[in-house]
Amino acid sequence: MKYYIGIDLGGTNIKAGVVSEDFEIVAKATCKTNLPRPAEDICKDMAAVALEAVDKAGLSLDDIEAVGIGTPGTANSADGIIEYSNNLGFLDFHVVELMKTFIDKPCYVENDANAAAYGEYVAGAAKGANNAVCITLGTGVGGGIIIDGKIYSGSNFAGAEIGHTVIDPNGPQCTCGRCGCFEVFSSATGLVRMTKEAMEADKTSVMWKMNEEDGKVSARTAFNAMRAGDKAGKEVVDKYINYLACGIANTINIFQPDILCIGGGVCNEGDPLLLPLKEQVAKEVYTRNSEKNSEIVIAKLGNDAGIIGAAFLGLSR
Repeated sequence: MKYYIGIDLGGTNIKAGVVSEDFEIVAKATCKTNLPRPAEDICKDMAAVALEAVDKAGLSLDDIEAVGIGTPGTANSADGIIEYSNNLGFLDFHVVELMKTFIDKPCYVENDANAAAYGEYVAGAAKGANNAVCITLGTGVGGGIIIDGKIYSGSNFAGAEIGHTVIDPNGPQCTCGRCGCFEVFSSATGLVRMTKEAMEADKTSVMWKMNEEDGKVSARTAFNAMRAGDKAGKEVVDKYINYLACGIANTINIFQPDILCIGGGVCNEGDPLLLPLKEQVAKEVYTRNSEKNSEIVIAKLGNDAGIIGAAFLGLSR
């Protein structure tokens, strides 16, 4: 049996897993990222967490084939450099070179959304597809594109920024500087913003009571209110799905993937999200009269997608 190490480097946590050749995580370890601090210190902790996972698996480095790292920001996968990550404070960080001084194995680095998409491709909801797009609805809207079984990252390693395509040029300003990005409307952050706006417009909404009980407005508030028969909650959900369908239809029109999978906490809503979304997208895609259209599915691997995808980055080369 062959084993691989996958590292998911986040702004809050560093997670590492030992993954078998049949895509099963056999052991995991984690530690806090503790930003801000030097990139070299973070790399040292990535190696330490990876070695802890190997020990938990009852293995040694002799059993490990390769190491993969998924990181926020622009990752030059050809040269092993994190060129820029605003979340981590990295600029032209030679992460692969340094990692190999701690763990002397083949090492690869890739953008975290790309790594998660690759995880879904090799072992999750997009398994068996030739071309796939994965969209993650979280704090922002992350994207990963697989074409002919390979990660597509563009000529400058910054491709697949699906969240920063504009769907309403008169919309709110995005953190990237543009107005009306897909991310502004379809991220969990955008859903919370629209929920709060709807609450301010309707002081009788049951969402106010939910806010008091939960102590906050979350991405679930509008969906829970809709289920309770609240008019304002349903309007928020309908609005959210409409924007999400627009962005997904745009993505399908460009790439025409076999499978488009969506992940992130919002997707835990299941059919109340997925069924109307599919119906709306079917009306909007250019190929609506085609016999074969992209299948929209919910991601399967959850928080493990990044670890599994990173572990097998060598396969994508």
